[in-house]
Amino acid sequence: MKRRTLLKAGLAGSLASLWPVRPLLAADAAPATLKATTRTIEVNGKAATVFGLIGPDGRPGLVLDREQGFRVELTNSLSEETLIHWHGLTPPWDQDGVPDVPKPMLKSGESRLYDFALASAGTNWMHAHTLQEQNLLAAPLIIRSAEDRKRDEQEVVLFLHDFSFTPPEELLAKLSSGMGHGSTGHGTMAQGGMDHGAMDHGTMDHSSMNHGDMSAMQSMEEQMAMPMDLNDIEYDAYLANDRTLDDPEIIGVEKGGQVRLRIINAATSTAFTIDLGTLEGQLIAVDGQPVQPRTVRQVPLTMAQRADIRLAIPPAGGSFPILALREGTGHRTGLILATPGAAITRLPVQDESVRGPVLDLSFEAGLLAAEPLAGKEPARSYEVGLVGNMMTYRWGLEGADRLVAAKGDRIEVTLVNRSMMAHPMHLHGHHFQVVAINGQRFSGAVRDTLLLPPMQSATIAFDAGNPGKWAFHCHHLYHMVSGMMAFVTYEGY
Repeated sequence: MKRRTLLKAGLAGSLASLWPVRPLLAADAAPATLKATTRTIEVNGKAATVFGLIGPDGRPGLVLDREQGFRVELTNSLSEETLIHWHGLTPPWDQDGVPDVPKPMLKSGESRLYDFALASAGTNWMHAHTLQEQNLLAAPLIIRSAEDRKRDEQEVVLFLHDFSFTPPEELLAKLSSGMGHGSTGHGTMAQGGMDHGAMDHGTMDHSSMNHGDMSAMQSMEEQMAMPMDLNDIEYDAYLANDRTLDDPEIIGVEKGGQVRLRIINAATSTAFTIDLGTLEGQLIAVDGQPVQPRTVRQVPLTMAQRADIRLAIPPAGGSFPILALREGTGHRTGLILATPGAAITRLPVQDESVRGPVLDLSFEAGLLAAEPLAGKEPARSYEVGLVGNMMTYRWGLEGADRLVAAKGDRIEVTLVNRSMMAHPMHLHGHHFQVVAINGQRFSGAVRDTLLLPPMQSATIAFDAGNPGKWAFHCHHLYHMVSGMMAFVTYEGY
């Protein structure tokens, strides 16, 4: 009997994941329904009202078959306007999900149909492009291929987030006012009731972010004399599938079975390192795109990045924590894989003896694309400076106003981080290949989000084949809304 049949028959029992991978649509079926709504979860023993993206089976997220395309009806069941970005997909520009670029936000009670072909399968996610993202308006978006469906393996989604009882508008106000700043960025944020009131109806005026006025920012020499900033915000909790590590999700697996972990860092401003504990895995994809397999025990994930890891559960069975270690601290979250009858030991949410590694580019430099871009000279090359500092809390992208493309162009962009904080840079509507790190050329991973540590540089390359005006921004939410957002604009848009 195949492994998936055993699990369906009850092997996992009450331990079955609340975030499973499941097929949704027949080829001639109606669109999948997706609702932006409110829900209640428990965090640190207290009820918290948060947002959510709920699929047709009443659980978070969507799972679609690539061959059937993306046919989804999004309904806004919130009391405020919202819009959802399909992170990792390459839709037509008018279906991308950035407010007013070009489509307006959905009013309360309004629905909108999305319908486009899917270029590839992979582990993706979806989220609001506003401060609503901090309030958990995000969910997995898994696209499965025919090959995925044939594999005799169990798929497990690990969806990470950072959580605060303080409203995101207040978190941003404290950052902007200088409160909570320090050499390591460990500002203490006061707790308060979760307030889902809209920030100007939940929208941000992306078009008004002028990146040219950097006069108040410090010079590169001044920045280099400062210590690196790691974390802007001290959160109340770090969540894995909506749960903290002292009450983790426990997922039933089979002795000797094969597991595919689909890991998504949906945190708004927290980087993690995934720690497989006693297990060893094969990293097979990043950001939904295949890489040459690499044996791993730890995998760094900055905000918005994803990793697919294939695991073999030992024949003897047992319980196997899969942890996400917060960068630079002992905070951690995660879930537990457990075979039937295995003893399960609860783990503390903080262990200062095992601090999360500080993310750099060493792991990235060892990743090689399984399907690299075809050899082609760039038609246009640009340099973009990542600038800003924690004291003024103003961030920007110098030179990004010149990012112009024409259909068919090979574009290269060299990103130079001139600040003392890392920035996960994300390009909408395209996948890019990492082709250089600190000037050293190589055939790196194909991604949609790349970490730029302080005072480092990297070059990305992509083929301009999806016309529009595409957002290009830091995926640290509070950096983005404080100025670190620009666009790659095709001629004529």
